[in-house]
Amino acid sequence: MNNSFIRSVLIVFLFLVIVSSTVAQSHPSSISLISTALIFNAGQTTVTFDQPLLLTSAGQSPEIQLAAVLAKRAGLEYKLSKLATARDLDGIKSLGLVVGASLKGLGAAGIDMNKEKDRVRELLAEAAKRKILILFLHLGGDQRRGELTDALVAEYLPSARMAVILKSADNDGLFSKICQKNHIPLVIVGKTADVADVLRNIFNPQR
Repeated sequence: MNNSFIRSVLIVFLFLVIVSSTVAQSHPSSISLISTALIFNAGQTTVTFDQPLLLTSAGQSPEIQLAAVLAKRAGLEYKLSKLATARDLDGIKSLGLVVGASLKGLGAAGIDMNKEKDRVRELLAEAAKRKILILFLHLGGDQRRGELTDALVAEYLPSARMAVILKSADNDGLFSKICQKNHIPLVIVGKTADVADVLRNIFNPQR
């Protein structure tokens, strides 16, 4: 470990201390974001999202309902559609993709994984045409990982403008590697409840 590396680490640490102090004084409600979340690819974190937000599932896991609760807690204007299609994007400024595969959820929706993937691909393509930013959300932690979910992550995460995940989900570095490769800001939180603070801070006030 050379001196230049140590010097860089110290500079980053001092910067975070100064920023935390400044935010605490000028925006007390925002300090929880700094204390509970780790932000990687920090050079890309200037992105913000506009409201209203459309929340939809990729994989039909129950975390889609949790995402709606967190969005409401954050005070966001949002719409929930588990099986959203291109027409649901009318009037929408941001798309929240809640990723996690659930065979039970797919069965309840009356679709298989292939149909789900086709729907999400078409939705993301239309969002790109309309220049709607995509927020990737993985709220199930390590318990929602698995072959099916990992395939969804690998396919859809590169399309995101920002990703928010639970710390336990990235034990093998899947999310951080994809985000680093594609220069996507990755926000890692320790608890699901912390996501509400993240949403409150990355969304612009409703006009």
